[in-house]
Amino acid sequence: MLKKPETIMQRFAALGWAKRGLILAALGVIVGLGHAPLDWWWASLVGLAVAFIITRNAPDLRTALWQGWALGLGYFAFSLRWIVSPFLVHIERDGWMAPFALILMASGFALFWGLAAGVTQKVFKGGMIGFALSIVAVEALRSLILTGFPWALLGHVLVAIPTSEMAALGGPHLLTFLVVIFALCLAAFPTGRPGLGAIGIVTIILSMVVFGITRPSMAPQESETIVRLIQPNAPQDEKWDIEKRHVFFDRMLAFTSEGDVPDLIVWPESSIPALLNYADDELELISEAARGAPLIVGVNRAQAGLYYNSFVLLGRGGAIDAFYDKQHLVPFGEYIPGGDLLHNMGIQGFGSSFGGGFTPGYGKRTLDVPGIGPIRPLICYEGIFAEEVGGTEIRPRALILITNDAWFGKDAGPYQHLAQARLRAIEQGIPMVRVANTGVSAMIDPYGVITASIDMNTAGYIDAKLPQVLLPTPYSRHGDTPILLLLLVLLSGLTWWGRQI
Repeated sequence: MLKKPETIMQRFAALGWAKRGLILAALGVIVGLGHAPLDWWWASLVGLAVAFIITRNAPDLRTALWQGWALGLGYFAFSLRWIVSPFLVHIERDGWMAPFALILMASGFALFWGLAAGVTQKVFKGGMIGFALSIVAVEALRSLILTGFPWALLGHVLVAIPTSEMAALGGPHLLTFLVVIFALCLAAFPTGRPGLGAIGIVTIILSMVVFGITRPSMAPQESETIVRLIQPNAPQDEKWDIEKRHVFFDRMLAFTSEGDVPDLIVWPESSIPALLNYADDELELISEAARGAPLIVGVNRAQAGLYYNSFVLLGRGGAIDAFYDKQHLVPFGEYIPGGDLLHNMGIQGFGSSFGGGFTPGYGKRTLDVPGIGPIRPLICYEGIFAEEVGGTEIRPRALILITNDAWFGKDAGPYQHLAQARLRAIEQGIPMVRVANTGVSAMIDPYGVITASIDMNTAGYIDAKLPQVLLPTPYSRHGDTPILLLLLVLLSGLTWWGRQI
């Protein structure tokens, strides 16, 4: 027989702070089980529902802040566990930093959940609905503040199930909203409101079914455009080894030259083992292997003493037909905030070049590929920012994301990155071509379905048909504005109502 929620809350409140912290951190881990590669979305909903119940009615602001932080600590420490992987590439040099990186990142992001719990106690009198809506708000906030880090958003636990299609309507923050509403409905059953919980769940499911039925279908004709995805599988500790780097370059040349000539060939991020400025020989070899097909390749380039992470479209004879420089760089990975000052102090930043690292690009965000049309180039980290993918002057025929991912191990990181690529396709209604150094490389249709892929840590290539693009989705037209306005209205209404629920 289930214990009454009031009894559970009382017993939880009577525990010492250490035991309560451990319980909340464990619940945070359970909430994180919904992320790739496990995709246990149901565990996330149950864990969050239990957390809503036992953290109700925090007696004071300090307790609320601490409880929200402990819940977030478990969630982020588990969901972002892959962050240790870059420090293990050269473990003898960087390994000591791995635990500090995880602890600091998880502790920092947990502050957002602590903030949500504090606002709930102060403004919404400790109610579950206030906490749920506040979590949606702080998840949106961490997506934007200080250049943003929308990785492991709570809504990402729904990527593996059909509910993810709702991202076409309201993007990742709508998915987060759905997660907390589902969890609230589950929490309603043991808290004496089973009818309300059942009505809420049925309403949400019916809304998703109606949206799925009315969403525009793919164009009836099947695309005959063939894109070749090249995956060299170069381990990060060998990728730039002067004795081995041409092994992977030659491997990609061989994959490029095999079989029938496709309509487009795509290599991953930083594929050429030389700066573009000095890569004439490599470009000629690539052109010969491509046999006249346009080819996209990732390469670093220098200009006026600055370095760029670039996406280059090659034509016949190795000619550079167009290029795009990465615009949203990775803080502390591709550049160091305040890096020049640190360099002058004798501190060399991780991934930084003389304290400066790469320079962000600017300009056009679409490139025209002969025989295919306009494409939206994305380089690695840029694929996690839903609000930045759209908004191009011309609607792209495809999203093409090139990435390395070898930095991020073989478990959670690459699969979570892939899950976000699927969301970008759904949100825009545009197919995604994702090409990774070590995997997973995939062709993703505009419904987020992977139609062809190369497994992790596998060298090879696939020729995949490029799916048709859909009509513009609501999210591609309006972005995050509708869901954020809805959130603001709900929070304002809850504040005005002034009841603890």
